[in-house]
Amino acid sequence: MEKVMIRLRMGSNDAHYGGNLVDGAKMLQLFGDVATELLIRNDGDEGLFVAYDMVQFTAPVYAGEFIEAEGSITSIGNSSRKMTFEARKVVIPRPEISASAADFLEEPIVVCRATGTCVVPVKNQRKNK
Repeated sequence: MEKVMIRLRMGSNDAHYGGNLVDGAKMLQLFGDVATELLIRNDGDEGLFVAYDMVQFTAPVYAGEFIEAEGSITSIGNSSRKMTFEARKVVIPRPEISASAADFLEEPIVVCRATGTCVVPVKNQRKNK
């Protein structure tokens, strides 16, 4: 199935904890945006996210880091769409070098994985009929 990916820099406004730590809920927000695009591409409708089956946070995220969030539809029912998601940090700031130094990671670091279910009411499905 088709994959969708977005990349976003975590800003200081995303940091809610000491040491510029970003709230894990920000990853779920990114997954919601990925899910919306997947549903629009698949069904021509934004649909609704109804449940996460699994969420696993695997590494911290800090302000200034660039995060890629990727997802795909793994199963299609009458109105349900099961999805899988992964978020990775791909750029990290390097303040010990200078205020504007940053590195693109050769190996992205997985920060969160999740699976979930979205629904698109049959009456709203405009594609793949």
